[in-house]
Amino acid sequence: MHMFDASSTIYGWDNYPLAQFPGLWDWLGSQIDSDLVTLSETAHREVYLKTPDCGQWLKDNGLTIVANTPATLQEAPQIKSLLNIVGDDYGGGVGENDLLIIASAKIEGATLVSDEKKQQILPADHKKFKIPAVCAYLNSAVPCENFLEYIVSSGQSF
Repeated sequence: MHMFDASSTIYGWDNYPLAQFPGLWDWLGSQIDSDLVTLSETAHREVYLKTPDCGQWLKDNGLTIVANTPATLQEAPQIKSLLNIVGDDYGGGVGENDLLIIASAKIEGATLVSDEKKQQILPADHKKFKIPAVCAYLNSAVPCENFLEYIVSSGQSF
């Protein structure tokens, strides 16, 4: 299963418009229908707020939204602690919503699809890690790829 974060969902929607890439969106719709693609409730809320038409498309295609379960709500603070984030001092890296999205993917055993920029040189301060760096830091507990990598790894052509 692949769990998209808001950045990848919006990236795909903005850069591969439905009108120009109907085959891609038909295929994504079938992936959603088969529960092979999902979003956490946190990511879904972000998508709906930033791109309501994309949020509506997801709803119309029967997206399964993964709720923030007690396990997710316990895992997010553990990841926060691993990154040495105290209180609201996030340091420019992942934020509270990102932690919930990563925790959801970890709990679900999903590959996280994120288009946050990969940091070529990781900051010494873990608080500055972006989503892909946090996923790598978790020792493959949460595999992470971006939207294009997801499409390429699927082997589909459109």
